[in-house]
Amino acid sequence: MENKGMFDLSGRVALITGGGHGIGRAYCEAMAEFGADVAVNDINIELARETVELIKKFGHRAISVQTDVTKPDEVERMVQQIVAEFDTIDILLNTVGIGSFPCKLHEVPVQDWERAIAVNLTSAFLCMRVVLPIMMQKKRGSIIITSSVAGMVAGGASAPQYGAAKAGLIGLTKHAAMGYAKEGIRINAIVPGGHETWPVNVPREEYAKLNEMMVRFVPMGRIAKPSEIKGLAVYLASDASCYVTGQTFVQDGGLIA
Repeated sequence: MENKGMFDLSGRVALITGGGHGIGRAYCEAMAEFGADVAVNDINIELARETVELIKKFGHRAISVQTDVTKPDEVERMVQQIVAEFDTIDILLNTVGIGSFPCKLHEVPVQDWERAIAVNLTSAFLCMRVVLPIMMQKKRGSIIITSSVAGMVAGGASAPQYGAAKAGLIGLTKHAAMGYAKEGIRINAIVPGGHETWPVNVPREEYAKLNEMMVRFVPMGRIAKPSEIKGLAVYLASDASCYVTGQTFVQDGGLIA
């Protein structure tokens, strides 16, 4: 097997939430390509199974796990199942998220606000609180939280409930990183700009309009492909970033700049 050097993930187990499509699927491919065994979580089990079939070519173990990561009991069962299969979890990529169409704050229904916070923010907390004790036993682990440029800048194609949740993920990253640094656990955030992910809950034509709106503000003049985020994920999951924690890594084609 080819040695990946400091980026080698051989012998490690990665859990990716929202791994059935988009950026989550790209993360699954990256983890498997660099040697990790992979647990693919998605609320849509068929999409999770598709990802498992795609990453089998790398020759490592992979399973699909259907879980609603906004529900504490389901998260606990998911982690128990993965540990029973793989014995541990070394890498956690919190990727689950849902978008919202641009609107003003007073127009946001309370249920939409609560759903956005639950899926985009609370899910990361629920997964981390169960996985962290497993990592603490080994004094090693990497947690990667996927936020969004909407958590750092306002306007454009973002809704307030989405931006608030994504900003919360950046705060969660910093606080958790400080709390577990001496446990050997590194916690960092990736902040993507526009990627060709097509959220399954958004009609294609509407998503295309959002991308057209966003690309006008991107200096590189295009939306990224999900595969372009793999390098950051491997870097943060591997020993290449062994002295990096509590940081926020922006991949947005220059939008924020």
